[in-house]
Amino acid sequence: MAKTVLITGASAGIGKATAIYLAQNGYNVYGAARRIDTMQSLKENGIQPIALDVSKEESIVACVEKVFKEAGSIDVLINCAGLGSYGALEDVPMAEARNQLEINLFGVARLIQLVLPEMRKNRYGKIVNISSVGGKVGLPMGVWYHASKFAIEGLSDSLRNEVRQFGIDVIVVEPGGTKSEMTAIGARDLMRVSGATVYKELANSIHKMYTDMAKNSVEPIVIAKLIKKGVEAEHPKTRYIGGAMAKPMLFLRKMLSDKLFDKMLMSQMK
Repeated sequence: MAKTVLITGASAGIGKATAIYLAQNGYNVYGAARRIDTMQSLKENGIQPIALDVSKEESIVACVEKVFKEAGSIDVLINCAGLGSYGALEDVPMAEARNQLEINLFGVARLIQLVLPEMRKNRYGKIVNISSVGGKVGLPMGVWYHASKFAIEGLSDSLRNEVRQFGIDVIVVEPGGTKSEMTAIGARDLMRVSGATVYKELANSIHKMYTDMAKNSVEPIVIAKLIKKGVEAEHPKTRYIGGAMAKPMLFLRKMLSDKLFDKMLMSQMK
């Protein structure tokens, strides 16, 4: 019997690519996102689109209840929905900071809360949390994005050892540079928030870095294949890494001291 998968952020990028790839490989896929109109094409692959705003409790509950009612279970939850909003800490309004954490962290946690009871009952479940290289490496001008992804790493590590006893696996995926509209949106936000403040020179350097990074980013299918590998492994790794510069960056972060890593990082932003 086909496993049922709920994927958030399915309207674009990694979420969309993963939804299509898993559906093509025999999974019963529900793709969830705010922009239901942009997901209509997913139906061609047998994917069932659901409206979901991960910042709203009633939307999260309604989404999960719909899948349970129609499919009977959620065997795999893949948390792809995310927001990359940038700017210097001093410049970012706290309302924007809270919104980023609501989407990237609290929405993820609430979805997990809602699927866990059935997963425990079935003694089976795969929870995949999409983090980032930015969950291990903090870049200037990305304080709230990185705070949310560092938090996802910690949440996943703690959760993994809570639910292992029930036959549930928690998997973290750490993409590097991956083609996505989020990069362009984040770059625009950066200039809107800090492009004319005392941080403007650094903002311009970071903006250029993101522009250059986009040219070398991998297609989202690369990450989709990593996700499938983790979901299908009997004993999955705790983390899967892929995308442009992901492995070299994480290797350097592990090997260098904080100050040496900072020096290397900032040398790329001149």
